Amino acid sequence: MPILKFRVYFEEDDTIYRDIALFHTDTFFSLHQAVLKSYEFDQKHQATFFRSNDQWQRGREISLAVYEKEYKAPPLLMDQTTIGAEIKNLNQRFIYVYDFNRNWTFLLELINVSKEENPKLTYPAVTRVEGIPPSQYGTKALLGEKFADIEEKYDLSKAEDGFAEKDEEGEDISLDEEGMSEEEI
Repeated sequence: MPILKFRVYFEEDDTIYRDIALFHTDTFFSLHQAVLKSYEFDQKHQATFFRSNDQWQRGREISLAVYEKEYKAPPLLMDQTTIGAEIKNLNQRFIYVYDFNRNWTFLLELINVSKEENPKLTYPAVTRVEGIPPSQYGTKALLGEKFADIEEKYDLSKAEDGFAEKDEEGEDISLDEEGMSEEEI
């Protein structure tokens, strides 16, 4: 069964992308879920795909649901439309818009069609990850919870050997057990 591999770029930075492989018989709903999972987004918002051309112009819409807005043509529905049915050429492109309030936009480009599936993978599969994904709600720092774990594990609040504070002459200021210098006591 043919495997389609898409490169999914974050629109604002093309150095951030995910490669997603899936069967040509998978639906756009499967692709929708794979994109969100690969970028660590939740699945709480509206979403739609647009068939696109080489200039990234929006064409036929493939939507999660029929929304209350004006359509040029009735949208196809993600859960009823197979990806293979919408592939018109070997360089097919799609635009994916998620959360219409925040307007997260991703650019999808077909980069490979393979006849052989990889028995080690469960499709759809994320086969490559490049770059740090954007934070969906904008509150997570670049390292987020991972940094808090590192800070706790290594207790970065204390100065340790080799990381002592220096006085005006460049000499180490000695610290007591609680991390306070003699001058602060």
